[in-house]
Amino acid sequence: MKKASDRGFRRVLPWIEGLLLIAALPLPWIVEDFWTLFVTKVLILGLLAISFDLVWGYAGMMSFGQALFFGVAGYVSALIATQLEITSVLVLVPVAAVVGLVVAFLLAIIIILGKRPPSMVFVALGTLTGSYVVERLARGWSYVGGQNGISSLPRLTIGGTEIEEGIVFYYVALAILAVTYVLVRLLVRSQFGLVLAGLRQQESRIAFFGYKVQNYKGVVFSLAGFIAGLSGGLYAFHEGFVGPGQLGPVLSTQVVLYALFGGVGTLIGPIVGVGLIELLSYILSQYWETGWPIVLGVLLLVIVVFRPTGLMGFVVSDRERIGSFGRPGGTNAGDKP
Repeated sequence: MKKASDRGFRRVLPWIEGLLLIAALPLPWIVEDFWTLFVTKVLILGLLAISFDLVWGYAGMMSFGQALFFGVAGYVSALIATQLEITSVLVLVPVAAVVGLVVAFLLAIIIILGKRPPSMVFVALGTLTGSYVVERLARGWSYVGGQNGISSLPRLTIGGTEIEEGIVFYYVALAILAVTYVLVRLLVRSQFGLVLAGLRQQESRIAFFGYKVQNYKGVVFSLAGFIAGLSGGLYAFHEGFVGPGQLGPVLSTQVVLYALFGGVGTLIGPIVGVGLIELLSYILSQYWETGWPIVLGVLLLVIVVFRPTGLMGFVVSDRERIGSFGRPGGTNAGDKP
């Protein structure tokens, strides 16, 4: 016989994920070209938002450095395309992801894998500083275009065929996002994800049980860098441009807002956050060219203050967001006994 908690529990996330996927599949054949390009950009930034959700929503590390991995990956792939004339998507996109992974791992060695476990403030300030320093470096380095960045990037190719911005690029971005999403979903619902949930809720208790807390944090931080790098490589070639703004604290902060607005710790919430914030930004800018950031900022502030779980918090329960990890009638992974 099922317990009362089971009878009252309904999973909402699979329905939201399924409905969004069904809506996304025919979209380019229904809407105008402008909206295809717009949604493609949302899909690519959705990868970046997932990378932040992984480190903050699941591992409890506040990172302001996701743009660093995103931008460096974009720069490296752009240099390979322009200097070496390699444009294959099968080369550039994996290279961008690996660059994001390596940069994140190097930063993790400095701020996470030290002798003492880092505090949340230390990680936040360390990643913010790294992002700021690299942005300033890019602005003053003529080899990477200085303030102007690298523009007029060639199109990605596959088997000698160019991937034009539009329907083809849309489905490439959608496929990469869907595969990444499924893999991350499996990861956070695995035993590894259970440890991450423990780190977020009771880090000292997890350390008491003998888990190498810093090693787990270093791994998830590097994986998030991999996903951010993947996003950065795609974004550079979709926009045909990479610049210092894609490295700095402004974009890093924007990613935080995406996740907080949509709902951290749900994976789908940050993607929804990207779509709604980008859509609101576009609509508001049409009516109030100079003041729309104020309206958007106030709206975001209201959501963050009065609904810390974001928009997903209205429909997704805490139990489903945290996960039960195979305990159908049990408490959440993070609940105290």
